[in-house]
Amino acid sequence: MIHGVARLGRRRVRPLVMGVAMVVAMTAGAAMIAGKGTASETAVADAAAPGSPEAIASRLSAMLQSARAVISKHQAEINDPAIGDKNLGADVVIAEATENYKAKTGEDPASYPPDSRQGRLIRAQIDAIRDVMDKAQDEINKEGVAFKGFIPATFARLVNESFAERVKGDAHIKVTAPPELVRNRKARPDDWEKQVIAGKFRDPSWSRGAPFAEVVAADGGGTAFRMAVPEYYAASCLSCHGSPKGSIDITGYPREGAAEGDLSSVISITLAQP
Repeated sequence: MIHGVARLGRRRVRPLVMGVAMVVAMTAGAAMIAGKGTASETAVADAAAPGSPEAIASRLSAMLQSARAVISKHQAEINDPAIGDKNLGADVVIAEATENYKAKTGEDPASYPPDSRQGRLIRAQIDAIRDVMDKAQDEINKEGVAFKGFIPATFARLVNESFAERVKGDAHIKVTAPPELVRNRKARPDDWEKQVIAGKFRDPSWSRGAPFAEVVAADGGGTAFRMAVPEYYAASCLSCHGSPKGSIDITGYPREGAAEGDLSSVISITLAQP
C-alpha cells in the first residue's frame, strides 16, 4: 500500500493508496531476486487506475527492477575473462526484462496504448535499456578482463540517464539510498528523499516494502507527483555490502557491514503534473 499525505500550502491532498510490489532485494549495487511475483507483487497491476500517476510510477519502478535483475543474473558471465561474446545484447536483455516484468505486474508492456502517457514512458524506458546495452557491448565482451564495472547499479544509472534525455522533463527516475550508503555522489538523496527515508522507511512501524507517494510543490512552480520505493539487501548483495565492515569489495569500495533485509536503496520517481 502506498502511504502519503501531501500539504500544498494549506490544501490537504488526500492519501494515495494502491497495491504495490513488495521488493525482495536489491541494493544500489547488487542483485535483485527475479522470478515469479508473489501475490503482493502481482497486485500492482490491479490496484491503481491505469494511467494514473500511481500506476505509472509503480510500473516504471517495476521495469527498472526487472531489467536490473537481468544484469544481476548474468553478472558472472559478464565478468568471465575467458568468454568473448556473452550473447547479452539489447534484444536478450529486453526479452528477459519483459518476462520479469510480466511476472511482477501481470501485464505485458507491449499492451499499453502507445499514445498513452504510461505507454510512452515505458517505451522510453525500454529504448533506454536498448541504448545502454548497445553501447556496453565492447566492454561486456572484452576478453582477458574479469571485473568490468558493468554492475546492476551502473546499468540502472545509465538507463535512468538515457531515459531522462528521452522524456525531456516529463518524468525522472533515480536510485538513491540512505546518505551513509551512497557510493556515487550523483545518487545522493535530495531533501524530500532524505525525509522519506528517515521518517517513513526507517520507522519500525512502516509496512515493509510499501512505497510512499505524495504530490509536492515543483521547483519551477506548480506541482509534481513523487514516489519512493524502498529496497532491501538480499543475501546475494552481501558479497559487496556485507561484512567485514570497511573491507574493500570487488568494486573498490569499503563494505557497509550490512545484513540481509536491511534497507539498502530507494527508487525515486518524479512525474510532472499536467
